[in-house]
Amino acid sequence: MPKIAYIDKKFRAASLVLIEQVEKIVNRYEEQGYSLTLRQIYYQLVAGDVIPNSEKSYNNLGMLLSDARLAGLIDWSAIEDRSRICRSFYHYKNPQEALQETANRYRIDLWADQPYYIEVWVEKDALSDVVGQAACRYDVPYFACRGYVSQSAMWEAAERFISKGNNHQCLLIYLGDHDPSGLDMSRDISDRLNLFEAEVAISRIALNYNQIQQYSPPPNPAKVTDSRAGGYIKRFGSSSWELDALPPQILDKLISDEIIKYVDTDLFNQAVDRQNEERLSIA
Repeated sequence: MPKIAYIDKKFRAASLVLIEQVEKIVNRYEEQGYSLTLRQIYYQLVAGDVIPNSEKSYNNLGMLLSDARLAGLIDWSAIEDRSRICRSFYHYKNPQEALQETANRYRIDLWADQPYYIEVWVEKDALSDVVGQAACRYDVPYFACRGYVSQSAMWEAAERFISKGNNHQCLLIYLGDHDPSGLDMSRDISDRLNLFEAEVAISRIALNYNQIQQYSPPPNPAKVTDSRAGGYIKRFGSSSWELDALPPQILDKLISDEIIKYVDTDLFNQAVDRQNEERLSIA
């Protein structure tokens, strides 16, 4: 990954130590195939008791890492902004390259003969790449809700599940924050899919209270301005927890383990073999 300096800046000794710790976190996750957002790096530092858990601390980290990248101390591709993406078109050098790419990209529906149709939904768009790694491994569609799902997207999802429901049992695997709205979103999804007459089982695999007890992610104050805060605080107290606080490899394992429960392995492997044979045929 490139380190390019655009400014000359001197950092305090404590800032240099923090920058070095960020680089270690980034490199560790890069070796595992993950890239991180600023929010994920922040939670890794909070979980390690390196920085306090506060909005001021998060903002200070953002400014420090911005300066560190401008000064050439951190790779420019080390931190992702997954909410701002330039959309473009893929181009080929020649027809041969296009045909080879067609062979490489050729896919069949590996779940066509499976008893289940599964989708993975995540509350936050910033975690879609993490979720996508696990989902794509098993040819499972995934969707970033970006908070409460719009009526249009929910109706389209219901129609998708209904069409698949003729030959499959439908399952929605959901991941969201553990806060007043984050918990309510699971209920909202279930209610509106029922309203649109889609028969879908919903499995909320994260973030759940037993996982908070197990992994001890850094807490945040519950949003008292949320209309659902009263009931939430009665059940869980005044703290809330963000899904981003769980390391990517834990999210990956939670998703993979849940998908595996519903896979007929023999049928899946037969479909993979057929896909590989047909790719060779195209090539």
